[in-house]
Amino acid sequence: MLKIREASPDDLADILRLYAQPDFDNGQVLPMEEAKALYARFFDYPDYRIYLAEVDGRAIGSFALLVMFNLGHCGAPSAVIEDVVVDPDLQGRGFGRDMMLAAMEMARSKRCYKLVLSSNARRVRAHSFYESLGFQRHGVSFHVTL
Repeated sequence: MLKIREASPDDLADILRLYAQPDFDNGQVLPMEEAKALYARFFDYPDYRIYLAEVDGRAIGSFALLVMFNLGHCGAPSAVIEDVVVDPDLQGRGFGRDMMLAAMEMARSKRCYKLVLSSNARRVRAHSFYESLGFQRHGVSFHVTL
């Protein structure tokens, strides 16, 4: 069963391993000390966290979610999801979908009026995946109304 939880510094090795896959950072990941320093900076923001998806205690995916304050939209916050990654051996099994639905629910529970993401233009399969979840193309980025 999939479990999604906030990542801790102890999870950074697993997250960097997931980022190293060919369709993500292709082996070019931060050294651990830099990753730890950047992870600590997430807490400079009131609501910016990295989440880890696990199956039977094994890290199989991750995403970062930022909830931002807005003066526009009558003060309703918005959310940005970044660095969505699933272990390549487990792609196509619904884990990415469950992760995205969890992120959408987190944003919805914080009363965000939208959740946005961007995706590299060459990631056509990912675009179809995001669209299947209700995201709509908007310029070169996607958004979903929450």
